[in-house]
Amino acid sequence: MTGTEKKVKTEQKAQAEVSAVSPVVLRFNNVAFSYRTGPVLENASFHIHRGEFIALVGQNGAGKTTVLKLILGLEKPTGGSIEIFGKNPSAARQKIGYVPQHADYDQTFPISVMEVVRMGRLQVTSRRYNQDDIIAVKNAMEQTEIEDLAHRPYSALSGGQRRRVLVARALAANPELLILDEPSANMDIESEGRLFNTLGGLKGKTTILVVTHDSVFVSALTDRVLCVGGRSRLNGKGHSIAQHRAAPAENAPPDLYGGEVYKVLHDENLPGDSCCIENREAK
Repeated sequence: MTGTEKKVKTEQKAQAEVSAVSPVVLRFNNVAFSYRTGPVLENASFHIHRGEFIALVGQNGAGKTTVLKLILGLEKPTGGSIEIFGKNPSAARQKIGYVPQHADYDQTFPISVMEVVRMGRLQVTSRRYNQDDIIAVKNAMEQTEIEDLAHRPYSALSGGQRRRVLVARALAANPELLILDEPSANMDIESEGRLFNTLGGLKGKTTILVVTHDSVFVSALTDRVLCVGGRSRLNGKGHSIAQHRAAPAENAPPDLYGGEVYKVLHDENLPGDSCCIENREAK
């Protein structure tokens, strides 16, 4: 067994031990969803344990955005059920921090970086901005390494800097589940490295779901890979969600995700509860 194989084995065992004692915070149970144009999801099932770092991958049009809308309570399933922290998505929304791929804003509006981050506190308090809010904003800016940008106009930032500000805005609410939609899109190498350094510091403390169209490579921080896009076995019209293995990539593009990356092994499908099965075997 090579050194890399031993490392992967050790990491998998450690993750099994974590999941063995960690409750499920998000569960899709045979979820179906259709738009007027036709079915998008069918018989989609998966779950995420507290503290896991999960990558949801799939090509454009596969249904990733629909999955996000269902998690955020913006859409309701036409079949099956969704539970987040034991509640329906709408009731659990305050526990979720969401970082969108694009954030529309008025470039002429004079708002500073710190003021954007402060917006993250709006969903957790209805009172006046106080000391708790100040501390939460300060911590979020430190975690994302944007303290030096605090008083700069948001409109003057690069795309990568804006993405880190949006991550800070989400973290300011102290979310239990952090969702990032295409976090590396239009990012320079330095910003991408800083972002994944931040996510590495959050791993194990905050449950993280990264959504990406890159179905080949994922960050080495990833515990499990969920792939949306396969046809359901029921009637082949809607997409299902499969779980795949990932292993260290030998020929990955340099500087991708700010460090070591894994290659998604699409030919190795795993049962939806494989993490729990492996946990029982590990014990």
